[in-house]
Amino acid sequence: MLLPTLALCIPAYNAAAYLPRLLESALAQTRPFDEIWVYDDCSGDDTANIATRYGANVIQGEVNRGCSFGKNALAEQTQCDWIHFHDADDALEPHFVERAHQWMQLDAPPDVVLFGYAMYQHETGEPLGSNVFDDQALRENAIAYTIRTQINPFCGLYRRSRFLEAGGYDTDPAVLYNEDVAFHCRLALAGLSFRADPKITVINYCRPGSMSGANQVKCLKAQYIVMAKVAAAVGDRYGQAIAQRLWGIAAVSAAYLDWETCDRSVTLATQLHPRPSEELNGLFKHLCRINPYLAMRWRESLIRQFRPYLRQNIVVKGT
Repeated sequence: MLLPTLALCIPAYNAAAYLPRLLESALAQTRPFDEIWVYDDCSGDDTANIATRYGANVIQGEVNRGCSFGKNALAEQTQCDWIHFHDADDALEPHFVERAHQWMQLDAPPDVVLFGYAMYQHETGEPLGSNVFDDQALRENAIAYTIRTQINPFCGLYRRSRFLEAGGYDTDPAVLYNEDVAFHCRLALAGLSFRADPKITVINYCRPGSMSGANQVKCLKAQYIVMAKVAAAVGDRYGQAIAQRLWGIAAVSAAYLDWETCDRSVTLATQLHPRPSEELNGLFKHLCRINPYLAMRWRESLIRQFRPYLRQNIVVKGT
């Protein structure tokens, strides 16, 4: 019997400074990847040459299209049964492939497996903690879980055939800064089965200048769009879960004084679930029942007046 095969798929843009660390960790696996692919998204540095030097197959993009497009291209190019996407600036523990095969070789494997990951400061290597996903919650209701939980692609193992059937990544530019949530919601809505492995097999290096870290307002706008798309797909079946996520988006948008996204999030949240989120409390929750738009502005004004230290690291453009 032929064993299932696994491809490492890396979307990369100007990643020459980080790619060697990831590829070295890939080559140091106790059990090798069957294929390693890099999508060079029209980089202006030596990304493609470094990837080739480490033995990776390279797809050369002619126009910068973003990582969602690159991941779809990688999934279409490889012929492996399973794929694992990884950010070019992160790394893998040596036993990742070996652990993945324990899932891939099951008689009835799930379509998606989410692995635990450890976080480190990129510049210093300082440990920042770890994260594992809730296996029971994923088995019980993957749709609800993907709505309320941030799942990064460097955590996942995906059955390629099911990935392609579900349509892969959404390349709509409006979801660019929240494409990973959009992706996992899409897979869950398409009926893919999810499981979680608590073993820490992935390393995430946190950089302050990362795409999401440097574009918080764009991330919030994209989060709203993703939740609006999910709401359109599921109707009122998951109204409360989506509304709870939207209240969170509204609160953070208010912190950045992005009142457009805040108000749009509040409007959709109240349409989906009239009562304010249970995570709100006290007088604020009561005010949200009366006028949630004014309540958001009142709350933010009080924070800035009496607890300004909570906003000291927030940069609002144009102020």
